[in-house]
Amino acid sequence: MGTNKIQPANRLNSVSEYYFSKKLKEIAAMEAQGVNVISLGIGSPDLPPSPEAIETLCHYARKPDTHGYQSYIGIPELRGAFAAWYKKWYRVELNPATEIQPLIGSKEGILHISLAFLNPGDGVLVPDPGYPTYRSVTNLVQARLVPYDLKEENHWQPDFAALENLELSNVKLMWTNYPHMPTGAPATKELYHSLVEFGRKHSIIICNDNPYSFILNDNPISILELEGAKDICIELNSLSKSQNMPGWRMAMLASNAQFVEWVLKVKSNIDSGQFKPMMLAAAKALEAPKEWYDNMNKIYRERRKIAEEIMCTLGCTFDPKQSGLFLWGKIPASYLSSGKSSEAFADEILHKAHVFITPGSIFGNNGDTFVRISLCCKEEKLNEALQRIK
Repeated sequence: MGTNKIQPANRLNSVSEYYFSKKLKEIAAMEAQGVNVISLGIGSPDLPPSPEAIETLCHYARKPDTHGYQSYIGIPELRGAFAAWYKKWYRVELNPATEIQPLIGSKEGILHISLAFLNPGDGVLVPDPGYPTYRSVTNLVQARLVPYDLKEENHWQPDFAALENLELSNVKLMWTNYPHMPTGAPATKELYHSLVEFGRKHSIIICNDNPYSFILNDNPISILELEGAKDICIELNSLSKSQNMPGWRMAMLASNAQFVEWVLKVKSNIDSGQFKPMMLAAAKALEAPKEWYDNMNKIYRERRKIAEEIMCTLGCTFDPKQSGLFLWGKIPASYLSSGKSSEAFADEILHKAHVFITPGSIFGNNGDTFVRISLCCKEEKLNEALQRIK
């Protein structure tokens, strides 16, 4: 029997292939034809993890008894290291046995949380602009997408008066992400306080995605620092950016014991535990001193200077106070007045200068007049990109 009569699930009609998946195919085709493309698109750190973490991985991977299946809740050493990390840097006390769940990446955690709390038709507040996975996972679990605006004039923070005017009776979750990606807007305790109070008032779980708090940011904070926040909040965190481990898929969520237990019900039916030597190495990475973060940020600061020069060369404007792994810039009004989009702007740069930057439109309608440059590229390549664009 042929496949012409077989159709995929209806849920696939609600999502498309991830933008970067499609674009990387296009870039691969260009490079196969001999075109050298400099990618300033994806935020995949090119710096290595700490030598101590790598040595720990190698040491335990050589042992004959470390290759079996592991617990769905992660080894005690890893949960304890996450708890110590939160206490040291975020001033948050977490019970490592009941309030922390290791994850195979935050992206997977977004799916686990959505499956644990959402029935078909339940409402989900999703930021615009924001990480595209919040939107796509909401659609995949057949929940109801309720976009909320983040605007430049409001410093990319929610307008709580506007939120109160939305139909919230069936909303179960709200996704937030501070320091914000893609705009680099910082987290503040005032913002977190407003989010916690909003969640309490409407019985909406506030899910804060917090992977960028160590990048070009001298004051990492957590929404869980606020008194009583654990009652209504879940926080995701990741070693992808803070410890340069994107391919390791090492992340966690923290919340109250009941929320963690419900998420584990889902997770334990979808994936298995992580590789023990990797968990031990991640625990070692979490012991990194302040000097580790300082040295990493010194490199990012130098790269950021070149990224800013690229933005200026393109005629884009930006907020110099933004933090995180990217630079978010506004496309010149003269370009936009012709009716062209951020995707057209990025495509012109790709095909004329052979430099790939990310159009803001992939993050939502409010991003369509912006572009994003990743700092995950060595200085010499950033300089080469600058010269090509000039």
